[in-house]
Amino acid sequence: MHDAIRKGDFWAGLFLAALGAFIVEESMGWIYLGEEGPGAGFFPRWYGIAMVLLSLLMVAGAVFKGPPATRSRAVAWGEIRRAMGCWAALVVCIALLKVLGFLIAFSLLGWFLIAVMFRQPQKIALGVSVGGSLGFYLLFSFGLDLPLPGGMLF
Repeated sequence: MHDAIRKGDFWAGLFLAALGAFIVEESMGWIYLGEEGPGAGFFPRWYGIAMVLLSLLMVAGAVFKGPPATRSRAVAWGEIRRAMGCWAALVVCIALLKVLGFLIAFSLLGWFLIAVMFRQPQKIALGVSVGGSLGFYLLFSFGLDLPLPGGMLF
């Protein structure tokens, strides 16, 4: 147990379990099921429950895992740059939502991830990004009757 508390998984698991418990507790004040189906508390409650359970599994894994391997893997900076690039692209997409609207901002995000990050041909990147954005827009706007952000341009 003593070595387990030195592991990042142990502390991260405890923190995430506490966050999950907070989410579950907060969602208790929201409508779970309404007349039209799931309410505002439905998704957060189940998300929080899953978060608590999976986090506790992570803590248990840190406690019961054997001693760490003697040779540690070097930091893969290329992988970290790619992950941060994806995160930055998502941040830019969110910032552009009010200006460009969902269709254009989400299409640009999809194009960037497919063409730039995954280095796929332009035909594939454009088709998937525009088709995916249009599909999401139609599903949310017409299928679920939930409006997506429209920008100044569209």
